[in-house]
Amino acid sequence: MSRAIKHLLIGGLIIMTIGIPAAATANETDLKLTIVNPKNLYDPSPNGYSTAVIVPRQGRLAYISGQGGQDSTGALSPDFAVQVKQAYANLHTALDALGARPDQVAKLTVFVVDHDMAKLQVLTENVKAMFGAALPAQTLIPVPKLAIDPMLFEVEAVVVLD
Repeated sequence: MSRAIKHLLIGGLIIMTIGIPAAATANETDLKLTIVNPKNLYDPSPNGYSTAVIVPRQGRLAYISGQGGQDSTGALSPDFAVQVKQAYANLHTALDALGARPDQVAKLTVFVVDHDMAKLQVLTENVKAMFGAALPAQTLIPVPKLAIDPMLFEVEAVVVLD
């Protein structure tokens, strides 16, 4: 597979508009995500995520493809923590390209090769550093391998655009 195709598969962006009339306008408070952590469920926020996030009716959604830990040259560190930090930097770059902020991310899906609790700690630290109190809903999926062998981590996102 060519390097260009790998980058398209690994770092592409898909933007989808959902039922917004052309004349519709909304103020910023109409586009805020609502985080829901029910009191009668386990509080997931110490682990870097929220139970549910309500997307506003007026929002457009963008889907950011899985971002791995490649630097701008395509190189991958063999270190899990370095890959996670770079993957979140790459996610931030994708958000910037969309004109979006981390507090507009409604959902993350992360894929971790050979997941264990030490890796969860690294992930939690990076999520909290990027999202602060605006923790998106999140699913972690342990996997045996990712798109290319040296990849140890990948994160994809659903973003509400203003």
